Amino acid sequence: MTLVLEARGITKRFSGVVANDRVDLDLRKGEIHALLGENGAGKSTLMNVLYGLTRPDEGELRRGGRPVALRSPSDAIALGIGMVHQHFMLIPVFTVAENIVLGAEPVRRGLFDRRRASAEVRALSARYGLEVDPDARVEDLPVGVQQRVEIIKALYREAEILILDEPTAVLTPQEAEELFRVLRGLTARGVSVLFITHKLKEVLAVADRVTVMRAGRVVGAAVPAETDERGLAAMMVGREVALQVDRGPAKPGDVVLDVQRLCVAGRRGAGGDVVREVSFSVRAGEILGVAGVQGNGQTELVEALTGLSPPRSGRVLLRGHDVTGALPRALLSRGVAHVPEDRQRHGLVLSYSVADNLVLCTYHRAPFAARGVLRDEARDENARRLIERFDIRAPGAGAPVSALSGGNQQKVILARELSRPVTLLVASQPTRGVDVGSIEHIHREIVAARDAGAAVVLVSAELDEILALSDRIAVMSRGGIVATREAGEVSRTELGLLMAGAHPGAAAS
Repeated sequence: MTLVLEARGITKRFSGVVANDRVDLDLRKGEIHALLGENGAGKSTLMNVLYGLTRPDEGELRRGGRPVALRSPSDAIALGIGMVHQHFMLIPVFTVAENIVLGAEPVRRGLFDRRRASAEVRALSARYGLEVDPDARVEDLPVGVQQRVEIIKALYREAEILILDEPTAVLTPQEAEELFRVLRGLTARGVSVLFITHKLKEVLAVADRVTVMRAGRVVGAAVPAETDERGLAAMMVGREVALQVDRGPAKPGDVVLDVQRLCVAGRRGAGGDVVREVSFSVRAGEILGVAGVQGNGQTELVEALTGLSPPRSGRVLLRGHDVTGALPRALLSRGVAHVPEDRQRHGLVLSYSVADNLVLCTYHRAPFAARGVLRDEARDENARRLIERFDIRAPGAGAPVSALSGGNQQKVILARELSRPVTLLVASQPTRGVDVGSIEHIHREIVAARDAGAAVVLVSAELDEILALSDRIAVMSRGGIVATREAGEVSRTELGLLMAGAHPGAAAS
């Protein structure tokens, strides 16, 4: 089969860190080639090299068998290479057609020909089976349709190669399936697709070939028909991995968290409430999973529950005590533990040592302080114990936490939050950007907290994580909880429809 793109011996260093180490990769005409690996594996660096955003220190790129030098994305586009970024590069107030032709607009008598632009986009979308309304405003479109606009934008520039970076990160299961249908249609017409992801199920569902990266190197390749999730996970991590945590049935006790008609305004009060009349309860010894596409109020809900943002109205009760609007330290003293979605901004002090980060919540209490003075021996002994228990891979307790990988930074947060008595654990996107091996450990600790009697609120955009850990599932869409289901009585299909905003009755039918 014809090779349309080749990377040979690509090496890229950043401040002494080798992001790509002699990477070889090729793409064939009309195939979907998945590049699999966790955050930090070097996937994004390689894609940036292939799209001209980054120039390699060593190695060679070939297009159609000929060596090429990509100094910018313009060079890549001229060679028929298009890229759809994980965070879409669209202007919300522009129409679909305006976004697609931006920079390559059709003109008539020196002016932008809006009618011709719409006609060209309509014809292109019909040709590739990518239905869009050229005159719709992008800000009014669902996320899945916005992604379709990005793909058409690349095809409008005559892309024969599409690079997709984590394309399903913000899609519902139904939108992801629709994307896969679109990709198969494109490859049937000869377009080649390089698909970057960390989701094992998707690789097996859509790819023709798989290349696996770890620590900047290619560590293996496979054909989906000849492997499975376990085999791919072992390649990614370098050892056997338990993909599903072993957990028994929940044994719910008394209500710990009772949320009543909670409303939270958008940041700086703009745009009205982003959490609207939300009510739910969580009992001791159970995990409530909050599912939903990112951006439907989950972040603001978590901030209100953990004291980072005051609600506009409604009540939050913790074991019957009204803690609405309480500050984080007051909630901490009542046994609230928080794993934030942005570990570096809200979970750690990056310049502090591992040992200091492990006592951020308790440094002022015995045994870590006496008469207002920090006891270094107690702090360091605590660090040694937690590093071993939570399998934190660090150069030492005194190393700055910034030197750790994302997965080990997350373990530091989990160790700190769960090493004290916990009444309520609020875990938001607890495995985002974390390798498969660390996910296994984090899931075990969340289940252990439940089994020790804590109430757990798990907020995740990863549907597999919600299904694997939750005892009950609440679905958020457009700022409200649209349905709550027992975990064993709901399908992925129903959850996906609810996440997309379908009426609960329609989703259940």
